[in-house]
Amino acid sequence: MITVTSIAADRIKHSVSESDAQGMVLRIAVTKKSNGSFHYAMGFDEVKGGSDFSFSSEGIDIVVDKNSGSLLRGMTLDFLELESGAEFVFMNPNDPAYVPPESS
Repeated sequence: MITVTSIAADRIKHSVSESDAQGMVLRIAVTKKSNGSFHYAMGFDEVKGGSDFSFSSEGIDIVVDKNSGSLLRGMTLDFLELESGAEFVFMNPNDPAYVPPESS
């Protein structure tokens, strides 16, 4: 459903080791705004709801709610070091603002 790159997985594991998130899953959600744009949320969660989807990628246990599932299908979560700082990047082909990375 969602692919986590090895770089993003390392960063998530580092965040877990420096926080109280031991034993928690990574919850990823998306909402579609009235203008069609996507708003992403991500954090650690103790609870898996009855209608949540759960799976693993690169050793990261991920939970996605039912409403976000179809909007996140095929997404890749990456982590990039930029001049302005480091950040997680949601590469989602379902997002109308998504521009695929150029091949080199």
